[in-house]
Amino acid sequence: MGEQPIFSTRAHVFQIDPNTKKNWVPTSKHAVTVSYFYDSTRNVYRIISLDGSKAIINSTITPNMTFTKTSQKFGQWADSRANTVYGLGFSSEHHLSKFAEKFQEFKEAARLAKEKSQEKMELTSTPSQESAGGDLQSPLTPESINGTDDERTPDVTQNSEPRAEPTQNALPFSHSSAISKHWEAELATLKGNNAKLTAALLESTANVKQWKQQLAAYQEEAERLHKRVTELECVSSQANAVHTHKSELNQTIQELEEALKEKEEEIERLKQEIDNARELQEQRDSLTQKLQEVEIRNKDLEGQLSDLEQRLEKSQNEQEAFRNNLKTLLEILDGKIFELTELRDNLAKLLECS
Repeated sequence: MGEQPIFSTRAHVFQIDPNTKKNWVPTSKHAVTVSYFYDSTRNVYRIISLDGSKAIINSTITPNMTFTKTSQKFGQWADSRANTVYGLGFSSEHHLSKFAEKFQEFKEAARLAKEKSQEKMELTSTPSQESAGGDLQSPLTPESINGTDDERTPDVTQNSEPRAEPTQNALPFSHSSAISKHWEAELATLKGNNAKLTAALLESTANVKQWKQQLAAYQEEAERLHKRVTELECVSSQANAVHTHKSELNQTIQELEEALKEKEEEIERLKQEIDNARELQEQRDSLTQKLQEVEIRNKDLEGQLSDLEQRLEKSQNEQEAFRNNLKTLLEILDGKIFELTELRDNLAKLLECS
């Protein structure tokens, strides 16, 4: 095909409101593919975007166009042929900068192509001075319509040849008069030829203008037909792009599903960790409660131990006092036993004596 995409990106497409000329009207519900196309047969660059089978952008790049960045992710350009302003919203500033660079690059290429075509047009419409004496092939040039200079110059020579030079025997007056008539005739001939050339030039200029008008009409018709063909070709290429984008979306969905699965596994793991943490917290609270109970019991036991120590000390003091009293009683008892023994002995003696 003569026209092929050379750069593509994705963006949201907008057009200026034709009524207010201020508000943006979205022409696509979601981001679509926006492509630069190059027509090698006509040396033309175009921006084309399709939403399904509908062409929402079909803009031919001209040297007068300017792409303006209005924000970090939005740019616009005016198309005088379509009588509208297009706007593109990108997903990142990098995509916007890349699109703007390509726009400037292809705009410069379009300018160079236009200059070359104008040079070719001038060469085909205006004959060269060096080839003025030759037979030109263009049917619209002055020479091809009214004849070349070489074809017209014989008229001068034919008019001048019958005028023979005066003989040497003629009188000076008659010789001067003949020369004057000769130059007057030459001047009249030249004026006639000049008038013929002027008329031929005017006629050829009118023919060239008519030819240019017809050529412009043919070019417009050819461009319209070529746009239609390009739209049909773009539908086919866009279908491939949609298929590729669908494959990319399926791959992205698969990656997202895997990522979602990993996230769900991580969530389950975090839930288990949270449950374990809750169990540990409950165990900690239970152990804390038990520790408080043990501390209370320890305090009670300490109080009981202190009481027992006091009671033990009191018992020990009582036992010591009891021992002392018992010892005293034993000593008294020993004295009493000794006295009784002495008494028994005395009684025994008395019995013996009696």
